[in-house]
Amino acid sequence: MIHDNIFHNDSLIRVEKARLSPGQAGLICGYGLFTTLRIARGEAFAYERHWRRLEKDAVITHLPMPYTSAKVRLHLHEVIRANNVSEGCARIYLVQNDVGFWQSDEPRPEVDLLITTADMPKYGEPARLALREHGRHAASALCSVKTISWLDNVWSVGEATRAGFDEVVLLNERGEVAECTSANIFAVKDGKVYTPPLNSGCLEGVTRGILFEIAPDAGIPLAQQTLRPEDLYAADEVFISSTNRNVISVGEIAGHRIATPCGPVAKRLNELFGAYVSEYADRRLTAAL
Repeated sequence: MIHDNIFHNDSLIRVEKARLSPGQAGLICGYGLFTTLRIARGEAFAYERHWRRLEKDAVITHLPMPYTSAKVRLHLHEVIRANNVSEGCARIYLVQNDVGFWQSDEPRPEVDLLITTADMPKYGEPARLALREHGRHAASALCSVKTISWLDNVWSVGEATRAGFDEVVLLNERGEVAECTSANIFAVKDGKVYTPPLNSGCLEGVTRGILFEIAPDAGIPLAQQTLRPEDLYAADEVFISSTNRNVISVGEIAGHRIATPCGPVAKRLNELFGAYVSEYADRRLTAAL
């Protein structure tokens, strides 16, 4: 559940005071971008990485970017302070308003900015994953973009949840593993960690990118490799990662038991990632003194 105070365009307001219009065509048709950030000790963790991805996605989608990184960070921390968030998460939305025929002629900015915060979701471990064929279209020009057109993801995880699963592994049109609906996926075999390459149709997750940096320093080889469902079933460990999860072990995929749920590699990477988050918060808090 999002918190009571949000930032909308140029003001910090109560959520019930926000006005979004059916004349905002981008809102209705899903023409916009978003990113989810973790809040650690009141700091927006890895904000710079999230903003770079937003800028990259804006270029791909030709979405105007009238806001600067510094300005949005300032507004984000206004929301964090107003909602008294020490540990939690936040979302930044950029919604294109001037697109298509179904627009209104009311005054509105070219791009709406929305910032919200929420408590950190709770996830069980080990996770149970369903499997969905054709869940990602790797050939799509927008497969790597984190857009607000999120129905496919919400529907997929909703169907999986109704069937008793926690998440769902999405396969691309070639039958390869891409990702989960809101997490990247990794397989461990003989001490080495493998994750699908970006051309599988997966998003370039921020947590995924950090794991590529910190795993080798801990002596854990991590590489991109095309994976198929049978590679996951035969793995020693499987885990998923995301902003709101860190690293969570997987115990089952579509009825196939994973050999070592809550295994040592996933546990070690989760510890390393937790330390990385803590060090980032320390640096930000020290710089603010």
